[in-house]
Amino acid sequence: MAEEQKVDGQSAEENSTQASNESDQAQETEQGNDNGSEVSDELAALEAEELIAHIKKVQAKADENWDIALRTKAEMENVRRRTEKEISNARKFGVEKLVNEILPVKDSMEMGLKAAIELDTDDEAVHKIREGMELTLKMMNDAMTKIGVKEVAPQEGEPFNADFHQAMSMQEVPGRDPNTIVAVVQKGYTLNDRLIRPAMVMVAK
Repeated sequence: MAEEQKVDGQSAEENSTQASNESDQAQETEQGNDNGSEVSDELAALEAEELIAHIKKVQAKADENWDIALRTKAEMENVRRRTEKEISNARKFGVEKLVNEILPVKDSMEMGLKAAIELDTDDEAVHKIREGMELTLKMMNDAMTKIGVKEVAPQEGEPFNADFHQAMSMQEVPGRDPNTIVAVVQKGYTLNDRLIRPAMVMVAK
C-alpha cells in the first residue's frame, strides 16, 4: 500500500514537472512569435520607407524631365519665330542695298527732268528727251512701288518729324511757325514702312 502511494506521488510530481516544461515551452514559443512579428513589422516599415524614397526620386526625375521638355519646346518655338521673322525681313528688306544704289540715279533723273521742264523751249529734241525721262521715271517709280518703296516728300509748312526728316539747317522765317519745314532739299524713302533715307529739309526756328 505504501509503495502504491509512493508511485502515485512520483507520477504526480512527474506530471507537474511536464506541465511546467510545457508551459515554459509555450511561453518561449509565444515570445518567439512576438519577436518574429516585431522583425516582420520592422522589415515592412523599412521596405515602405525605401519605396517612398524611390517614388520621390522617380517623381523628382519626372519633374526634371518635364521641365526640360517644356524649356525645349519653348526654345524651339522661339527659334521658329526668329526664323520666320528673319525670312520675312529677308523678303522685305533683301533689296534695301539695291534700292539705296538706285535712289541717287532717280534723284539725278528727277533733277534733269526738272531742268528740262524749266528750260521751256520749243526744241523738238528737248521735248523728246523730256518725254523719255518722264516715261523712264514712271517705270522706275512703278517698279519701286511694287517692292514696297514709298517717297517721304514733306510739304512746306508741315511740322518737322524727326522720325522721317533730317534738318539740314534752321532759319528764322517771318510768318512761319517754329519747327516747321520751310524747304525740302531732298526727298526721303521708306522700304516696307521702314525708313531707309530721311528727307533732307530746312526748318524754321
